[in-house]
Amino acid sequence: MPDLLRGAIAAALGAAGISISPSDVPLEHPAELKNGDYSTSVALKYTKEAGMPPRTLAEKIVAALGTIGGVAKIEVAGAGFINFYLAPSALAEAVEKARADDKWGSGALNARKKIMVEYTDPNPFKEFHIGHLMSNAIGESIARLLQFSGAEVKRANYQGDVGPHVAKAIWGIEKLGLDASDSSALGKAYAAGSEAYESDATAKQEIDALNAKVYDRADAHVNEVYAAGRKASLAHFEELYKILGTKFDHYFFESETAPRGVALVQAHPKVFIQSDGAIVYRGEDDGLHTRVFLTSKGLPTYETKELGLAELKAETWDFDTSITITAHEQSDYFEVVLAAMKKVLPALAAKITHISHGMMRFADGKMSSRTGNVITGESLLLDLTDAARERAKESRADDVDALAQAVAVAAVKYQILKQASGKDIIFDRERALSLEGDSGPYLQYAHARAQQVVEKAKGQGVVAATDAKVEPNDLVRLLHRFPEAVEYAASHNEPHLLTNYLLAFASAFNSWYAQVHVLDGTSEAAHKVALADAVRQTLKNGLWVLGIPSPERM
Repeated sequence: MPDLLRGAIAAALGAAGISISPSDVPLEHPAELKNGDYSTSVALKYTKEAGMPPRTLAEKIVAALGTIGGVAKIEVAGAGFINFYLAPSALAEAVEKARADDKWGSGALNARKKIMVEYTDPNPFKEFHIGHLMSNAIGESIARLLQFSGAEVKRANYQGDVGPHVAKAIWGIEKLGLDASDSSALGKAYAAGSEAYESDATAKQEIDALNAKVYDRADAHVNEVYAAGRKASLAHFEELYKILGTKFDHYFFESETAPRGVALVQAHPKVFIQSDGAIVYRGEDDGLHTRVFLTSKGLPTYETKELGLAELKAETWDFDTSITITAHEQSDYFEVVLAAMKKVLPALAAKITHISHGMMRFADGKMSSRTGNVITGESLLLDLTDAARERAKESRADDVDALAQAVAVAAVKYQILKQASGKDIIFDRERALSLEGDSGPYLQYAHARAQQVVEKAKGQGVVAATDAKVEPNDLVRLLHRFPEAVEYAASHNEPHLLTNYLLAFASAFNSWYAQVHVLDGTSEAAHKVALADAVRQTLKNGLWVLGIPSPERM
């Protein structure tokens, strides 16, 4: 429909003596449904070229448009806007498509594109913190948006399995006598090592020595402790990925990327220069800042490993674009890395895109969990699951624990995804778990409600059927916009644009449900059940794109 309207408007404008491409025609959905399904400000945009007031030009355009298939009414409004109202038949067609097509809402915006999305990136030997949870929620949804819009998507996870943090954890394991194969002990070991590194000169020397041993693999005992801790960490992360609904295609590790990065740095002495015994990249030439790529001890920094990662990614899969999701605090770092990469891997650097996200803060100001430790991504999930379990016991769900976990995931992901990725988030626990508006569970409950309507209709022998003659309501008109909402979000790599749509759509469904009696025994029941079924599929697909489960009973 948007393509049809743009083509018709461009042709009508041509009749007024102004030649433009259909792609140059501004077209949007009016903010209020009473003003139509589509609106264009083309008359205001080209009023000077036409040499007439915008409203006069709009009237000429409307006169030249004639009849457009699927459009019931066209009117000029305000200073010269042109509003289009879709015909009942066009809206009924959307209802039927939603019911018949499991991929309803998907498109071809990114067809034939190969895109790698790297996100989450937790480090073995450390806890899965809030930043990892945010990166996972945003990265998974962006991956699904791209996938739903036609791209071939590979999910990648880059993890720091070497570096000072590993040495600190191993030091803590040894000093505290902990079991390296117990993932729950690793966070405690790292905390102990990190504190000692800052406060104890002897401990600092010991940890630095351990760090070198982790890199050179020369100490059998250190290797054994390292292998056990790495394995335990990665296995535990997999448990969290399963809960969050993520399955990665590729895993990259700093132990693999480090030697590659070192080779790249050493091969370009004119790009990376010596400074106080270290090897640096002077970003000032690019309006940035200087960063170290090899320390004075010859060890690679994160920057060097990032170069090796880009090279390894490209050898693993011939992508068109590689998107990396990180916290906003790493943006400056990433700019310098990309600037250096343009000089040593120019073709590859052109394919790299960075998307940053903000920080999460808590509405009550508390930053510690029930045990008194800093809240981690994992502890937040567990806390929300416990709270949701109490409510789930009163539901119609067959599996209370599964529902509690699904609600917890929805609660935290929705709060992360409901606003632009780069913004900080104020997390409000009660609002996140609420079933009443602006929350993930609210969307889930709307889906479950639509599902129950359909199941109840089947039990009563009511066969769903769309009536193209029925006057469309606001719910149908919003449903028609779903594919465009998905495409718009995908074109901007911004899940919050789809989240906003789904909230408005779920609200419209709940209002409709409260105002009508669906299974009223009349001939209209079949049409109302068909609409509920279309709503069910729309919410299910929309929630899937956000990476949120869609329980059938709540």
